[in-house]
Amino acid sequence: MFRRNFLGFAAAGLLALGAAGPAAAQDDFIIVQSTTSTQNSGLFDHILPMFQDKTGIEVRVVAVGTGQAIKNAANGDGDVLFVHAKPAEEKFVADGDGVSRSDVMYNDFVIVGPPSDPAGVAGMSDVSAAMAQIAEAGAAFASRGDDSGTHKAELRLWEAAGVDVDAASGGWYRETGSGMGATLNTGTGMDAYIMTDRATWISFGNKGEYQIVVEGDERMFNQYGIILVNAEKHPNVKSEQGQSFIDWVLSEEGQAAIADYKIDGQQLFFPNAG
Repeated sequence: MFRRNFLGFAAAGLLALGAAGPAAAQDDFIIVQSTTSTQNSGLFDHILPMFQDKTGIEVRVVAVGTGQAIKNAANGDGDVLFVHAKPAEEKFVADGDGVSRSDVMYNDFVIVGPPSDPAGVAGMSDVSAAMAQIAEAGAAFASRGDDSGTHKAELRLWEAAGVDVDAASGGWYRETGSGMGATLNTGTGMDAYIMTDRATWISFGNKGEYQIVVEGDERMFNQYGIILVNAEKHPNVKSEQGQSFIDWVLSEEGQAAIADYKIDGQQLFFPNAG
């Protein structure tokens, strides 16, 4: 009698575990609000399976412009923010939406252009001089125009060059309102100059005869940061799993995984945590 009851209880326990298991597994994920460059470059496809294999936590990425990613995270629609606009990131933390910010990796911005090079900027390393020359020539320039990290950096560079792009909007200065890949496709189609992060350019498959024409200015440095969304302000945030992802990205293993990601022998991101 005891054996029969024990087996019954055991079977009931296994059924209960089986019913709870899939639900628990479905909940074992985090949402990372990030940029198009980290997604389109293939970096996440490279590193996220390693993290999931190690921890069992799935990472679901929402890849949008940095400005939109920050807005999404500020609305509590995510557990981790992984973007590249340091002043905006620091404001996100100061406003109480994020716990703390850490450097993760960097690369740089470049300006690419058509083989005709109508503004004659090929080979220049002074980005302000090059942008002023593009404006003076009235040469087509395709901007993302989407409040992304790249767009924010581009606007700072136009300002430093003394160029009012608002006045030029719709003329030689054309805003696509799109992500980096779409802007590259649009810009190359209109023989325009385009500012892009180097990682997206390396991974971009529709270069044609386009080449990097301006690079090497320290003002084109492109830093990425990572932030845990604040659960005190957004109670739905999965702090433990989100922090596990941040800790892994900042660890020697995570940093090595970032450094190991290459396309055609070219390293796309350079880890600099800590």
